[in-house]
Amino acid sequence: MSAKILVVEDEAKLARFVELELKHEGYEVKTEGSGRAALAEALAGDYDLILLDIMLPELNGLEILRRLKKEKDTPVILLTARDAVMDKVSGLDAGAVDYVTKPFAIEELLARIRVALKLHPRQDGHSSESQPLSEGTLRWGPLLMDIPRHRVTMNGHEISLTNREFLMLRTLLENTDIVLSRDTLLEKVCGYEYAGETNVIDVYIRYLRSKIDDAFSVRMIRTVRGVGYVINRWEE
Repeated sequence: MSAKILVVEDEAKLARFVELELKHEGYEVKTEGSGRAALAEALAGDYDLILLDIMLPELNGLEILRRLKKEKDTPVILLTARDAVMDKVSGLDAGAVDYVTKPFAIEELLARIRVALKLHPRQDGHSSESQPLSEGTLRWGPLLMDIPRHRVTMNGHEISLTNREFLMLRTLLENTDIVLSRDTLLEKVCGYEYAGETNVIDVYIRYLRSKIDDAFSVRMIRTVRGVGYVINRWEE
């Protein structure tokens, strides 16, 4: 099946040109010209990639990106003005996977699209319905934990975890929607005979958040004040 791309661009001629080129390459394409309509479409649609102009009416591209990343992990390539250095930095910090400077050669844009699609394959809840999980695998949205191979990936990117970080994440994933106390996690992760500091759980949670939540702009591990930690069930 061909990749679905949403083109968000308010310059009608440029949007049409990009749309035709992408369709010629075999992609399925939809275009939007206003910020609010684009955000609604990006949230409701099932896209493999979004090309997002920054300067848009009603809602600018950076605000669309920030709101989108709270809900979905669709890869976004920004379309920016030649001198908008801070826009590029802000966009990458907000979760964009790449940017292309206007005016651009279509060959460069197509190349960057191919790279983005290769590096960020769609692995969401929708695709999991047609591709059942193998035995010993846990899923949370785009995150996959292969227990036998001791491997964790997010959107196809491998996450390097220590043995205890892996065990901590596995314990939380196996108890989705159940708040686990620090004592329970300490027992599961460190064992009955552990005699170190009890705040070691908070340290491991911080490490996991750095490698997952912060690195991929998701909110996976929640703190329940005075109780412990929980990973809630993934919701589309």
